[in-house]
Amino acid sequence: MKRIIFIGVLASSLGLMFSCSSAEKKSAEKEMASYGPTKVDEKKAISVNELLSKMEGKTGENEFTLDAQIAEVCSKAGCWINIKKPDGKTFMVRFKDHFTIPPKTTVGTQAYMHGVAYWDTIPVDLLQHFAEDAGKSPEEIAKITEPSFELAFEADGITFEKPMKK
Repeated sequence: MKRIIFIGVLASSLGLMFSCSSAEKKSAEKEMASYGPTKVDEKKAISVNELLSKMEGKTGENEFTLDAQIAEVCSKAGCWINIKKPDGKTFMVRFKDHFTIPPKTTVGTQAYMHGVAYWDTIPVDLLQHFAEDAGKSPEEIAKITEPSFELAFEADGITFEKPMKK
C-alpha cells in the first residue's frame, strides 16, 4: 500500500515538474510575426557576410534564407526593407507579389527572410521612387542621377519578433 501511495506521489510530482518546465519554455519563447506566402525556416538562415560571399561571381537568381537586421523600412506601405552590409552600405529586399510588413517595424529588428538574391541594375526613376518612399528630401532625391548596379533580394517570406505592446 505504501508503495502505491509513493508511486502516486512520485507520478504527481513528475507531472507537476514537467508542466512547470513546459510553461517556462513557453514564456521564454519569442512570439514571431510572419508575412508573405512562404514559411521561413530559420534554421537554414545564413548571415549577410555569407550571402555576399556566395553571390560573388554568380549570375541569375540564387535561393537563400537570410538572417539580418532591418536597417530601413518603406515608410509608406512596408513594401521593402534595407539590410546593412559590412561596408556600411545597404541592399534592398523587395517583397514578392507586393506583400507588406508593418511600416512601423523597428529598425534593428532581427529578421529571417527566404527568397532569391541577384545582381540588378536599378534605374534612376526607381531609385528616386525608393528615396521618396524612405522619406528623403526633394534635394536628396534630385541628387540621384545615375543608375545603380547592386545586390538585390526578392523575399517570398519574412519572419521577425513581434514588437512588444505598450
